[in-house]
Amino acid sequence: MAEPQKTLEHKISDEDLIEKFQRGDLYAYDLIVKRYKDQLLNFVYRFLGNQEEAEDVVQETFLRVYRNRHAYQRVAKFSTWIYTIAGNLARTELRRRNRRRFFSLSSLGVDDKEYEISDAMLNPEQVTNTVLSEEIIQREINKLSAKFREVIILRDIQELSYEEISKIIRVPIGTVKSRVNRARLRLQSRLKHLLDKNK
Repeated sequence: MAEPQKTLEHKISDEDLIEKFQRGDLYAYDLIVKRYKDQLLNFVYRFLGNQEEAEDVVQETFLRVYRNRHAYQRVAKFSTWIYTIAGNLARTELRRRNRRRFFSLSSLGVDDKEYEISDAMLNPEQVTNTVLSEEIIQREINKLSAKFREVIILRDIQELSYEEISKIIRVPIGTVKSRVNRARLRLQSRLKHLLDKNK
């Protein structure tokens, strides 16, 4: 009996699930969480570079979906709506973190630059032939500015369309494409530099 139920779970669209949830079906909400929890955690973690903060943001995202379920309208894809919530919360967390860091450093009278991660911290043994470890790639993604980091994660890691990214971050498609290209070029240049250094 469990098999047909499982097939139904996979067949039902996100939009139908949120509609069921809007009508009071709590099981539909559980399915939404199950569908999106891992991919949102992956997105936010890669954006913030901190597991604990990422988990908090994703938890808050689902809390907002729960509280604001009636704000969703079917004119937009559900995935666009939930990624927009997660992205906004992640950007807010990043700004909060930067403010905290700025005030803690200024109160100590410390120059911000002393806290930058230097290339010397990269372990050459982690780079083998032309394969770069996930950790190094993530470290280089973290060095991108927030606007480039967000689009490269959404496009190349989450594999969302340019149209969807445009709606999530509320900028024109042309700007999204331009940012993705510039982010890719910066990453390629940095990763090539690391490879050349370790040949």
